[in-house]
Amino acid sequence: MAHVIFYGKPGCINNRLQRALLIASGHAVEVRNLVTTSWTAERLAWFFGQLPVSRWFNRSAPRVKNGEIDLEWISAEEALSCMTDDPLLIRRPLMEVDGMPMVGFDLVELDRTIGLVKDLPPLELR
Repeated sequence: MAHVIFYGKPGCINNRLQRALLIASGHAVEVRNLVTTSWTAERLAWFFGQLPVSRWFNRSAPRVKNGEIDLEWISAEEALSCMTDDPLLIRRPLMEVDGMPMVGFDLVELDRTIGLVKDLPPLELR
């Protein structure tokens, strides 16, 4: 069983389903609000590691969708500054899985590292 600190957006159906899958797989999930967390550039950079800057962003965020933020040209420093000001820009979920940072919900990677159940009962969406 892994300990997962899960930073998601309250009310997000995908985050709810992701948490339910982790719990059904036997992992301890500690839920935190991505939007109200006081992020620093250093803390976010730890999560993103060597990922390309364009993969740091929530592509559904209004500022990304309307073209205000150009993912192909924004620098790492600018991206981190934007995200500390507007956490809706952060790709979610951010997770700490047994102290290891993860960005997004990669089923293959999570199954490889901590294991996920293959056959789920109907998930509760509360």
